[in-house]
Formats: sequence, C-alpha cells, structure tokens
Amino acid sequence: MSVVAVRRAVSQSVSGLPREFWWLWTSTLVNRLGAFVATFMTLYLTLERGYSASYAGLVAALHGLGGVVSSLAGGVMADRLGRRPTLLIAQTSTAFSVALLGFVEDPVAIPVVAFVVGMASNASRPAVQAMMADIVRPEDRVRAFSLNYWAINLGFAISSVAAGFIAEYSYRVGFLGEAAMTLVCAIVVFVKLPESRPDKAADDGAGEPETGLLGVLRDGRFMSVVGLSFLVALIFMQGHVGLPLAMGADGFSSSDFGLVIAVNGVLIVVLQIPVTRLIEHRDPGRLLILSALLAGYGYGLTAFAGSLGVYALTVAVWTIAEIINAPTQTGLVVRFSPVHARGRYQGMYSLSWSAAALVAPLMSGFVIDAWGTAWLWGLCAVIGTVAAVGYWLVVRDLPAERPEPGGPEPGKGTRTAKAEPGAGERTEPVTRTEPVEQRSVPAAAGGVAVERGGVDAAA
Repeated sequence: MSVVAVRRAVSQSVSGLPREFWWLWTSTLVNRLGAFVATFMTLYLTLERGYSASYAGLVAALHGLGGVVSSLAGGVMADRLGRRPTLLIAQTSTAFSVALLGFVEDPVAIPVVAFVVGMASNASRPAVQAMMADIVRPEDRVRAFSLNYWAINLGFAISSVAAGFIAEYSYRVGFLGEAAMTLVCAIVVFVKLPESRPDKAADDGAGEPETGLLGVLRDGRFMSVVGLSFLVALIFMQGHVGLPLAMGADGFSSSDFGLVIAVNGVLIVVLQIPVTRLIEHRDPGRLLILSALLAGYGYGLTAFAGSLGVYALTVAVWTIAEIINAPTQTGLVVRFSPVHARGRYQGMYSLSWSAAALVAPLMSGFVIDAWGTAWLWGLCAVIGTVAAVGYWLVVRDLPAERPEPGGPEPGKGTRTAKAEPGAGERTEPVTRTEPVEQRSVPAAAGGVAVERGGVDAAA
C-alpha cells in the first residue's frame, strides 16, 4: 500500500468526529499512559511482598468487586447526575485511592484499599461510553469506539514497558505515577468537556418511558449478551492475572512480562484502525463468534509456551480477538439502549467486565494452585467455545437500531448536532435516515479538511 493510500485511510478513519470526542479520547489516552495497578498488582503482591497466588487472587477479586458495585452505580449516576460530574467524581477518587494503595502495608488494609480503587476506577466507564454515544452520530459510533479503544492500547503499550522497568526500581513510584495521570484526566474533563446528557424533553419526544435498572434486567436478549460478554471477559482477564503468574512460575521477571504484554498494546495500535475499516458494517453476531473463538484458543495456546517468543505469539492471537470484540460489543450495547437509559445499559455491560475481574483472579489462583497453569489455559479454550455458541444462538436477526430522538431531523437527541461550527463538527446537514452503508465513506472523505483541524487542536 502506498504512502498516499495509507494517509487517505487514516484521514477517513479519524475524520467526521466532533471536537468533544477528541478531548474525551485525549483523556482516555492520558489515563492509560499512567496505567499500573491493574497490570502489576499480581506481581507486586507475589514478588515484592511475598504473598501467595491465592492472596494475590483475593486482592484482585476485591478490586473487581469494587468494580461490580460501581458499574451499576456509575451508570445510574451518568443518567441522573450527568456524564461530566460522574467522570470528575470517579477520576478524582481514583487518583487518591491509588496513591494510598502504594503506601499501605497491612495485609488486611491492602485488599480494603484495592476494593476502593476498583470501585472508583470503574465508575467512570459507563459515563465515558454514554458520553461517546451522545456526541457521535449513530453511523460513526463503531469507528469512534474503535478509536477510543485504540487510545487505551496506545497508552497501554507505552506504559506496560515503562512500568515494567519502574516496578524493578520502585512499585510505589508506579502507584504515584498512575495517581498523577488520573488527576490530569480529571482536569481535562473539567476544562474541556461540556455535559452531553440528552435533554429530558428530547427523551419524552421519543415516546420512550423511563427505564430503571429493573427494566434493563427485564431486557432478556440484552442480558444474554451481557452474560456472554462476562464469559469472554473471563478469558481476557487472564492477560493480567493468569499470564503473569504463569510467566513468574517459569522464571521470567516483571520486565519480561511487561515486554510480552506490550505486544498486545502495540498490535492494537497498529491494527485497530485498519481492522475496524474492514468490520465496521459487517454482521456483529459473526464478528463476536469469531472473537470468542480466537480469545479462547489464543489463551489455550499458552499451555505450550516456554519462551518469550512463544508467549508473545499467543498474545498476538488473542489480541486479534480484542480488536474485533471491543468496538463490536460496545456498539451492540448502544444499539440495544434507549437514549435516556444509555448510562444504565452501559453500566450493566460494564458489570460483565467488573464481575469477570472479580471471578477471574479467584478462578485463576484456585486452578493454578490446584492443578497448574496448563489446566487454566485449557479452561479458557472451553469457555471461548461456549461463548461462541452462545453468540450464535443470541445475536441473530438483530432488531433495527432504535431511532434517535427527534426522528430524521439532524441535531435532535445528540450533542454532536449542537456543536458550534469550527468545533470539529461538519457543517453540512446530514439526514439520520440515510443508510449507513451508503454514507459512511463519503462522510469521512467529506470532512477531512475541517476535522483534521479538530484532531490537531485536541491532541
């Protein structure tokens, strides 16, 4: 592919998105540049403090339990208080609790603070995803979610290598670094991001009744998707739980693990955008089946790893699953969600990942201590197969996307249409009812000159 073709592809991938999206994207990137706790908690407890794999699993599980509590609470807060206040509360609380975690030494206090960290850090996820759905046009959402996931992994690729070497010098420096970067995220949100929650009047105009958490729970098809997401998340969590334990048992250091897990972030940085262009308008059910199989058998291959090269190869396999799964799954959640309940639906979806963060460490610690790492990787292959069958049964004949409030008139029910000209938004009118397949490429090409200015200003 020529340089010109690459530049054209990149331009089409990043154009047509509002400036507010790019500030949210920047906040995500900064946050992941400081990531440390989730990646190195297990090694910190086992190598630095000398605790057992079971204790490390308990602490990680309580971290996940905090996320379970805050996933639903964060979704409700995002719908009631607003996206911006929820983000500010969550990020500020995360910064202070992470810093505290770096100083506590009591074996009882460590899991308590880890629970608080998990609760604070996961409260922001529903708000971020709901805000992104608010400010981006429906036809651009999969691309926007993909770009956000790309930012997560760009930061992760950089921080994994750096944090691995920082950990060899001082784990406490890593905790304090994450706290500082999270505070920077809060500052970006406070200074640059306006509230995006749709007006209640727009919701009433759409004729949709108020949806509480019980209403979300009664949405059987959506809850089936949440359950399948939990199974897939159980597999992906092994990259931060089972994989470091397995590599530690094989005699590898924290910097070795940092280099191997960085393959995940680097591949996503390189492949996320081009792969998204291939899958953007394809059947989400088939994509989710493929991602479940790649995840399960990618981790299953780890049973045969004994060198850094083979470990890196297995990471590459399940990374492809992540690249496909992340934007597809998040876009599917928005498709199921009423506009006025996006926070609650995203909170329930986030709950699947938080619950996996709770269960996965306990599962990994028990399986490894009882039978060894090979059994853990075989179990991942089984779970991936079950999830793939589940997606085949559930995500078929999807219903049409929910209409945006205000019908086909542009600007109703989303904040993107309310952006002022020059804020990274296209100025020509867009008809909501135009089929996605007919307008996705022209929309990207038509906004290159304007939107690149918005990208540069934000980044």
